[in-house]
Order: sequence, then C-alpha cells, then structure tokens
Amino acid sequence: MALSTQEADDDTQFILVLKMDNARNMSNILKAIHFKDTATVFASNNGLKVTVEDAKCIQANAFLQSTIFQDYKINEEQSTFKINLTVLLECLNIFGTSAVPGQTTALKMCYGGYGYPLILLLEENGVLTDCSIKTQEPDETLDFNFCSTNVINKIIMKSECLKEAFSELDMTSEVLEILMSPDKPYLRLSTFGNSGSTHSDFPKDSDMVESFQCTRTQTNRYKVSLLKPSVKALTLSSRISLRTDDRGFLSLQYMIRNDDGQICFVEYYCSPDEELDEEDI
Repeated sequence: MALSTQEADDDTQFILVLKMDNARNMSNILKAIHFKDTATVFASNNGLKVTVEDAKCIQANAFLQSTIFQDYKINEEQSTFKINLTVLLECLNIFGTSAVPGQTTALKMCYGGYGYPLILLLEENGVLTDCSIKTQEPDETLDFNFCSTNVINKIIMKSECLKEAFSELDMTSEVLEILMSPDKPYLRLSTFGNSGSTHSDFPKDSDMVESFQCTRTQTNRYKVSLLKPSVKALTLSSRISLRTDDRGFLSLQYMIRNDDGQICFVEYYCSPDEELDEEDI
C-alpha cells in the first residue's frame, strides 16, 4: 500500500505517527463516545485515550492501545490536544461506512505538536486522500476520582442481556435506578415512566453473569439523559463491567472487539442523581 511504503524520513517532523490497516477499527470505537462535538485526545506510549464530557456529570473514555496499530510512534512522554470529534469521524469514514468483505481503508495519522493540525492520510483501492483537522487548546478534564479501592460493588456480565433489558425499560423515565446487593434481587434496573414502574432483575447465578462481587446493598439513581449515550458502546460490546463506589458514582466499562479481533475498552463515568440524595436526607 502507498501509506505503508512512504519514507519514514517524512515522519521526523511529527511527534506522533500511527498507522492502521483498517480505519473502521478506530471509527467504531470513537462512535461509541460520540455524544458531543469535541473530544480531548491524550497520546502516550500506551496508545490513545479519547475523552468526551458533558454537564460535568458524565465522562466517556475510549482506549486505543498502541498494540492495535500496525505502527505507533510518539516522541514525547505525553501529548494532549482537543479536536472536533464529529469532523474526525467524517474524515475516517470519507470512503463510506459500509463494510465490504476484503476491502478496508488504510489510515496514517500524524500530529506535529502544540498548535499543529492533525493530519490524516487515508487510502482505499489505490485512491489516496488527505485531511487536515485543526487542533485546539485542551480543556482540563474532570477527575471523577473513581478509585478501585473505594469500589463497593462490581458485576461483570455479557452485554446481550443488558441490551435486552435496556430495550424493555421505559425511557420516558427521567432516572434509571440501579440496585446492587449481595442478597436478592442482586441486580435490579428500574425506571419510573409514564406507564408506571418497570423492573429488570438479574440473578447472580445467571449464565449471563461472569463475576459477582457485591459487598453491600446500594441503590442509586442516574439521569437517563446522561446514560443514553452509553447505549452506543453497549451495542458494540460483548461484555460490560458495572461498578459503583462508596459515593454512588457509576463506572460502565465495555469490552469491544474490533474487526480484526483485537480488544478495546470504552468506559463511562456517571455521577448519581443529586435529587435522590436530597430525598434521603
């Protein structure tokens, strides 16, 4: 391919250069967190972390490990920039989004450092196109301080059962209530919509539950409007980890397998609905 045979000397002007044989692998992961126009990109030796936030209440992180790229080079310990995620996705899909067997779009991405644009070179069937996307000063991202030592409850399950549950819940409800407990009903999702209350229970010994670690009963409510964007990641994922900490903050970690069989992760953090806290006081 033309991208793979380009002279490496051309790359010395950039602090970040990565190559991927199938641009869809990056596009699919980024779509899972695309609920706002802008995103902050953190590049390090480990790979890329792309962060999207809204209303200081929800944060989504897509992790693209360096190992999923055919070539990944960074000349600094870390580089951070903000970018228009909508434009980036449009560029990644410039040859179309349909998956034709045996036909992929090769990608080369280059970044020259602070103030420089993000350069994308894409090739499909010998047709080469390049895109230049303006980068911006990165905003300070939220620190949800979600520490594993403060995790109260953790459940790992197959995504398909949650997909089914989400489709049955009444999304006219303003909140989704999540009950996690070492005792029955173990895991319960509840909504309170126009047609009344709806509950979905998941026994801990279900074939769909792979790991169940609940130390105490905990009930928290989360705004449905904040959780709706995470459904994109749920649809793509094969497994999901639900965790809550001692403050009631929620972590949803999705395991997503790309077209090449490699695994990437998308994680959502969501703060609990304050109204529930006020009612409990």
